[in-house]
Amino acid sequence: MKLFVTGIGTDVGKTVVSAVLTEALQADYWKPVQCGNLTNSDTKLVKSLVSNKHSKFHAESYRFKLPASPHAAAAKEKTTIDLKKIKPPTTKNHLIIEGAGGLLVPLNDKDLVIDLIKKLQIPAIVVSRNYLGSINHTLLTLSALRENNIEVAGIIFNGPPTPTSEDYILNYFDIKMLGRILNEKKITKDIVSKYAKQFKNLAI
Repeated sequence: MKLFVTGIGTDVGKTVVSAVLTEALQADYWKPVQCGNLTNSDTKLVKSLVSNKHSKFHAESYRFKLPASPHAAAAKEKTTIDLKKIKPPTTKNHLIIEGAGGLLVPLNDKDLVIDLIKKLQIPAIVVSRNYLGSINHTLLTLSALRENNIEVAGIIFNGPPTPTSEDYILNYFDIKMLGRILNEKKITKDIVSKYAKQFKNLAI
């Protein structure tokens, strides 16, 4: 099983969710494009949060120093992201793939993150977090996925329960809620392991 973890925007919890899913499924992890913080990349963070010995953490296809949109970070280093060069690692294990930002984040002059998901032809899991405007951002994300014929495996809410927002989202698209991660003071291996239990028997 391969799953692409995307979010309704930046800093909604994709990396934590990716760590939880990686631990739950003892899956491999891969982030195709990393921008900024190469010393403590998302791959290194997820690896530090996963306890099982089965998961492997695959190298990014592109790594850029600038913490910016991938197309801008690539331009800063006088290069261009080529979707043809982004190929999933060879593995017989489950694979969790983490995107960069939201669906319409540009990778180059013509391709967006959603185009990468279409190329990979795998289901997407949407990470949503409650804030003013998040209903709109979540529905736009789900709309874009469906309009592009990308299978939506379900949604994971990150943060305190907000029934008025979440029920509307789930009912509007008849989407499956896969689970929830609450606000935690600090994300540790033990915290990730705790949440991984609710996704251990994930059936997509």
